[in-house]
Amino acid sequence: MNTGVRITAFAAALAAAFGTAYAVGQGMDPVVAEAEPARHGGHTDEGQGEARGGHDGHADQSRGAQSAPGGLQVSEAGLRLDLETQRVEAGRNTELRFAVVDDKKDRHVTAFRREHGKELHLIVASRDLTTYRHLHPVRAADGTWSVPVRLPEAGGYRVFADFTPDTKGARGLTLGADLAVSGPADPDPLPAPSSTATVDGYEVTLTGGLRPGTGSELLFGVAKDGEPVTDLQPYLGAYGHLVALRSGDLAYLHVHPNGEPGDGTTQPGPEISFTATAPSKGAYRLFLDFRHEGKVRTAAFTVHAGGPAAERTPADGDAESGHRH
Repeated sequence: MNTGVRITAFAAALAAAFGTAYAVGQGMDPVVAEAEPARHGGHTDEGQGEARGGHDGHADQSRGAQSAPGGLQVSEAGLRLDLETQRVEAGRNTELRFAVVDDKKDRHVTAFRREHGKELHLIVASRDLTTYRHLHPVRAADGTWSVPVRLPEAGGYRVFADFTPDTKGARGLTLGADLAVSGPADPDPLPAPSSTATVDGYEVTLTGGLRPGTGSELLFGVAKDGEPVTDLQPYLGAYGHLVALRSGDLAYLHVHPNGEPGDGTTQPGPEISFTATAPSKGAYRLFLDFRHEGKVRTAAFTVHAGGPAAERTPADGDAESGHRH
């Protein structure tokens, strides 16, 4: 084969390869986010703060669409989550240390906007979505963050840093990194869907569900000893905070409630309303934080967005969701 023929043949093969890749890409749906017992808990700081609106780009869906759910990337917009503590031992108290790094300047970020009373919110969740922690670490002057944590079960975990840099034009980000918890691992199956969850004598009921690509209301009702709770206390400037994690890849959504304390219309219970949009069909685990009698508790639910599973009536019975500190 002469040189001209070989070049022609190579070009044809290259064109065919690109054509195949394009066809495969066209066949994939993009992931787009728009406007058993759960061992979870562990709020290290229950301080209150004033709500300051949404977290652009990482789950406050009242501010419009975003390109993808948060937490799937360790680096975005030139910032990187540097998880110094990458492995801990199950059942032992450990200091979790990390920093947000500006890759262009090659230094730690030290200026953050306060969102709901905190510069940064840290979420730690097991891959099987049965252990959950909402933590508030402390930042040192050099930009290193630290927080004590005790994780009960061995296995794979994901750490989410939810923050907004204090720079002009900065948007909110959620960066994620993997954390290994050593010890004998025996992952649990995803808890079955249920419309009720109990924690510390409180019963929380869920009305509504997630829908892919469109907003829908999630209404949580809180009761204790069979009586509606009408004196919920503000926690980080709201009567409730909701985190949704997608089963499989742990795509992260942090959804803020409809209304806030002191706005003249929002009541301190028994109901807490949210509007959320699922980025895709699939199973999700919802974690609702609420404060009452001076203590923050977390109720957990499994829901399905879209597909046949979402059309079925949730299984009867409570999903027990103990809140550990």
